[in-house]
Amino acid sequence: MSDPGAATGATVCYRHADRRSLIRCQRCGRPICPECQTPAPVGVHCPECRAAAAAAAPRRPSRIARAFRRGSSVPVVTYTIIAVTTLAFLLQWLTQGLLTQAFAYFPPLTVPEPWRMLTVALVHSERSVFHILVNMYSLFVLGSLLERLIGRSRFLAVYGLSILGGSVAVLWLAPDSAVVGASGGIFGLLGAFFVIQRRLGGGSIQLIALIVINLGLGFVIPGVSWQAHVGGLVVGALTALVLLRTRRVDQQRRQALLLAGVGAVLILATAARFALA
Repeated sequence: MSDPGAATGATVCYRHADRRSLIRCQRCGRPICPECQTPAPVGVHCPECRAAAAAAAPRRPSRIARAFRRGSSVPVVTYTIIAVTTLAFLLQWLTQGLLTQAFAYFPPLTVPEPWRMLTVALVHSERSVFHILVNMYSLFVLGSLLERLIGRSRFLAVYGLSILGGSVAVLWLAPDSAVVGASGGIFGLLGAFFVIQRRLGGGSIQLIALIVINLGLGFVIPGVSWQAHVGGLVVGALTALVLLRTRRVDQQRRQALLLAGVGAVLILATAARFALA
């Protein structure tokens, strides 16, 4: 249906016939009164053209969607691990230790329940909130730095393999002890950060002091599994070395194979411990 106002050159608003107008919509050319005008980059638009432009414009993704977008600087994996671990700690209290018994790592249960070698990082000592607070703060600091530096998938590989490495060390060095906590993964991040910082030419004296102090505390404080700390530290450093040696785009397949190889070696070390028992 044609617009009679535009056809006859009338100067009344097409939406309000009792209002004169000398201004026309920049897109459709219909006369519009001040109430119907919407400023545009060039001229003004009528309500219909404004609505059509808004519908055609690309929508800005939500803040959460932008955080999960590839290339985002938000350390989503780190935050997710902290959230899941904190939730697990609350469930430990609510289940009166049942979750702790199901997720803690006890070497004699490795064969029937191998998942414990990884789930150990989700549960912490229920006797003191200090244990989980220290671990989650360390994860927040180290994880935020490393995840932005090496990317989400590589960060998750370093953290997961370090946890597994800590459990393997406990299996070999303290086969009768039950352990809980994410310390193996945390020390793996420390080891990885040390290797990367040294490779990039950064100062490492303070980091070395931090590693030595934390390792030393594991030998002094009763109930702390220094075996998990050492195992996580070694595997984290080794994994970071793999990442540094395969940084180029054409080496991504090789990188994935080498990371899988580190995991395979840890699994073989686990199997060898029981074969020699």
